[in-house]
Amino acid sequence: MTPIHYTRGQALPEILTKRIAILDGAMGTMIQRFRLDESQYRGERFKDFPKDVKGNNELLSLTRPDVIRDIHEGYLAAGADLVETNTFGATSVAQGDYGMADLAFEMNLESAKIARAACDKFSTPDKPRFVVGALGPTPKTASISPDVNDPGARNVTFEALRAAYYEQVQALVQGGSDVLLVETIFDTLNAKAALFAIDEYFESSGERLPLIISGTVTDASGRILSGQTVTAFWYSVRHAQPLAIGLNCALGAALMRPYIQELSRVAPDTFISCYPNAGLPNPMAETGFDETPEVTSRLIREFAAEGLVNIVGGCCGTTPEHIAAIGQAVGRLPARSLEKAFFYKEAA
Repeated sequence: MTPIHYTRGQALPEILTKRIAILDGAMGTMIQRFRLDESQYRGERFKDFPKDVKGNNELLSLTRPDVIRDIHEGYLAAGADLVETNTFGATSVAQGDYGMADLAFEMNLESAKIARAACDKFSTPDKPRFVVGALGPTPKTASISPDVNDPGARNVTFEALRAAYYEQVQALVQGGSDVLLVETIFDTLNAKAALFAIDEYFESSGERLPLIISGTVTDASGRILSGQTVTAFWYSVRHAQPLAIGLNCALGAALMRPYIQELSRVAPDTFISCYPNAGLPNPMAETGFDETPEVTSRLIREFAAEGLVNIVGGCCGTTPEHIAAIGQAVGRLPARSLEKAFFYKEAA
């Protein structure tokens, strides 16, 4: 692979060779704790908006930035090295469901600024914190028909996805992101549109940020929703030369383990990330998921002890308590080593 010069986030590759880095936990789970109603989602700016907006978590970066800031700071105080922006659904494609497609750029820009301010507040020379610009999968899929009676039907084009992701990347970088994360991938063609847009932005802007790609194995078949095995998924995205490849969401750590093992085996020159759900959904539990911080951290520690991971954190159902426990569990364990690195710092 051609060596990569990073213009931002230059310290992260070296950190990942020395220790396991900690990613934050769930955003949606923490937002739910605030029990916000429709009026709080709307704020003064959108009080007369014609559609209901409760549940549009990305809108909160505009109407309740204090909530998003508090969540970021909670994870940073718990020891997170990397904090994801509140932008999982902040593409024009996803925001179209709320009639807010025209707000996508602003949502990403402000979300990145909020995360940037939080990370700057907690960063020290010995422990820098990194803003991870998050690109979610969108509710529309380029590979799978929305109509069971018409397998060839599609509700989005590759070009529409590419344009939406380009806008998102542009805003995330302008807002201060250090890293980009294409996450919760269930359709590789959607992910390819995001990767194309990222590369296009890098070429046009002269910027180049570390990239993390994270797929989602949806069940015990060991495949993502669009049909690929973990190995096939890796070979279809490796051209993007991500700093890290990994898995998140859908499964708890126990069920995710064989697929992380598989990724670790087939991607020996790339760092591995892993941020599972807090076990299985459980509506009776406080976070809506089974696992306590003690359980999740113990399982992830097993990944680290086996030499499988470089970045660990949590997805649905995880909280700052989970992240603190994970950090303590893996803190003294070595990071997974690479066979050959393909990145280096931008020359001073």
